[in-house]
Amino acid sequence: MNDATDYTRCFAAKPQPLTLEQAAMITPPMQAVDTEGMIDVPRMRRFRKNRLRAEIAAQGFDAIVLVEPLSIRYATGVRNCTLFQMHIQAGYLFIPAEGPVVYFDSEPGRNTGATLETIDEIRDDMLPISFMFAGPRHLEWTERWAGQINDLIRTHCGLGRKKIAVERAGFHAEQALLSKGHKVADVAPVLAMARKIKCPEEILAMNMTLAVAEDGMTRMRDNLRNGVLEQELWAYMWSALIEGGGEWLDYRLLASGERTNPWQQEASSRMIRAGDLVVFDCGMVGPFSYGADVSRAFRCGPGSPTDYQKKLYSIAHTELMENTQLVRSGASFADISRSRWLPPEGFGDQPYPCMMHGLGMADEWPVILHSPDHPEFYDGELETGMVICVESYIGEISGVEGIKLEDQVLVTDSGPITLSRYPFEEALLTREF
Repeated sequence: MNDATDYTRCFAAKPQPLTLEQAAMITPPMQAVDTEGMIDVPRMRRFRKNRLRAEIAAQGFDAIVLVEPLSIRYATGVRNCTLFQMHIQAGYLFIPAEGPVVYFDSEPGRNTGATLETIDEIRDDMLPISFMFAGPRHLEWTERWAGQINDLIRTHCGLGRKKIAVERAGFHAEQALLSKGHKVADVAPVLAMARKIKCPEEILAMNMTLAVAEDGMTRMRDNLRNGVLEQELWAYMWSALIEGGGEWLDYRLLASGERTNPWQQEASSRMIRAGDLVVFDCGMVGPFSYGADVSRAFRCGPGSPTDYQKKLYSIAHTELMENTQLVRSGASFADISRSRWLPPEGFGDQPYPCMMHGLGMADEWPVILHSPDHPEFYDGELETGMVICVESYIGEISGVEGIKLEDQVLVTDSGPITLSRYPFEEALLTREF
């Protein structure tokens, strides 16, 4: 279902539910305005809200309070000054295990088209729990905030001590809520377990972000030339993101030449020269706030790549392809790490920090490390509907170059489906290394 005819048929006047596999094969047009009526957004929002409600009950909470804008976006679909609210708390959301969802935000947030399928009540009596707004009255405002939340708990959860999961409201706000007699815990496990499984509409939204990211990669590829600056090249990804209706890039991981080893160096004013490798990780939060986390490596022409560049690239490509086959429903994290493909001696000595990680609205749980013997390793199991990013970084310690590749993979009952389809560099691939 890759051609335009099939896509139109899938989204006739009244969209019909798709399977995960069908959704994985469809790349929507990049402009959000073109797809608002094609992706069944209300169904996607209802799915996410139901996942969250089920997890609140499963983990024994009476209610949760969300502050982070991406969490509120997941729970309701509402977006309001997202990056600002990541460091200056403003709006917040109350979700009981059963009962009405209550949203507090500023005037713009109250007029973002909040839908009846996710929010029951929108309140205008938002209290400033960030120090920027509260200043020396911070303790006073957080105490009032706790009273406001306590009133909602008493009304919708009943009297007595309740178990409430709270998200980054701040020390004083959480202490004030504790003083009301409730047991307060971190909401992160609830969010992680709810968000790990995607519905077909979420995969469509994710594919839309991937299309925007691939547009950015193509712009970068077309403008890669001797003399271009790393930051100048990275700006093409930002341009594609904004024009495609996306949100932001989580980081600026682009490096060239000797800066490709070790990995995780951010884009600089270094001038890219002919013959340099250029390696990047798009880390995009795109339309509908869904992530595209794909890494590729280019070579600045003219001329041909060196044998060493081809060796690095081919090892990374092989690791990526082989480990992708381990992404199967029911596979344990420990079994995946034990079965991973091992690079030739010396080329895997400074690997990427994790072998795989989850993705939804940006990076998320789980993180699968390279060895179950690692002191920070935790086990788990892949499930149908999860999206997993498979990582590879290949570069010798003290080497002058390195290669970072990454793909985005959907877990299905029938095996892995790679969602990221941007082509690899044929000129850098070799069968012998």
